[in-house]
Amino acid sequence: MQILKVLTRVYLSPVDLDEAIAFYENLFTEKCWLWFQYSEAELELASVGSILLIAGSAEALSPFKSTHATFLVDSLNDFKEALIQQGAVILAEPNKVTTGANMRAMHPDGTIIEYLEFG
Repeated sequence: MQILKVLTRVYLSPVDLDEAIAFYENLFTEKCWLWFQYSEAELELASVGSILLIAGSAEALSPFKSTHATFLVDSLNDFKEALIQQGAVILAEPNKVTTGANMRAMHPDGTIIEYLEFG
């Protein structure tokens, strides 16, 4: 059971996405490694380095803004069990998404994290 990467979420308007990608590519001196449409939620996501850019209208972003970060993990099911044992609350059960499977959990300190297993 391992956290492979922690992604800091940045919420923005779709018109600002290309400029933000270019900014973070220059800042991190690396290329965007993830870019896709999340059509069901009317969002577009991109990632550069440890930044996850989430672009959408204010209305589309609203349900996601309470989530503080995304943890890429090697086993969603193992993390679910460990989180429950440590007093976290599973807010959204594991679910298939474009990039694999995810779930959302609230840690005992109130922080809300998306857990994502690529697949």
